Amino acid sequence: MELEIHSADGKSTGKKAKLNDAVFGVEPNDHAIWLDVKQHLANRRQGTSKTLEKSELSGSTRKLHRQKGTGGARRGSIKSPLLKGGARVFGPKPRDYHFKLNKKVKDLARRSALTHKARNGAISVLDGTGMDSNKTKAYAGMLQAFDLAGRKALVVLASKNDNVLLGTRNIQGARVVVASELNTYDIMNANRLLIVADAIAPLESTLSK
Repeated sequence: MELEIHSADGKSTGKKAKLNDAVFGVEPNDHAIWLDVKQHLANRRQGTSKTLEKSELSGSTRKLHRQKGTGGARRGSIKSPLLKGGARVFGPKPRDYHFKLNKKVKDLARRSALTHKARNGAISVLDGTGMDSNKTKAYAGMLQAFDLAGRKALVVLASKNDNVLLGTRNIQGARVVVASELNTYDIMNANRLLIVADAIAPLESTLSK
């Protein structure tokens, strides 16, 4: 597959980038994508939600009234879950939501996600970001050129670039990643991928093994 290389202002440079079919042209596996996205979201959960159980709740343990002869239900404690202000039965406890996913499945998920984007025409190749400073205006102009203003754009770089990272902080939906850190969730969550030409080689070398 070949895609035109554009400049940061959205104009064609007349050059083309060749994309490896082993990464951008595989048979997509939607179940692998689902598993990888599920793991990504699960690993982001803090798992710190907690409610007080009966033994942890503050309150008197005095029996509210005698066991028999009142005509009402038995009352053993003010902390009963049946009473207002009482404990909660089987409430959430702190837990770890992380789970393991095989590396081959994660690689297949990323290749499948990239293939979906390539088939839908949602990938653009840039000869550079055009950001020589950390001004947000330059990045906003690039989004405007690719009709991505107000939409989710994912910029893939070959290596860390402080100007791009600082210039995108104030734009909602902006996401910048290094090729080696690209994940399935970011790919599927973006409306369009803007891949810098220099990032194609390290991306393909990572996923075509």
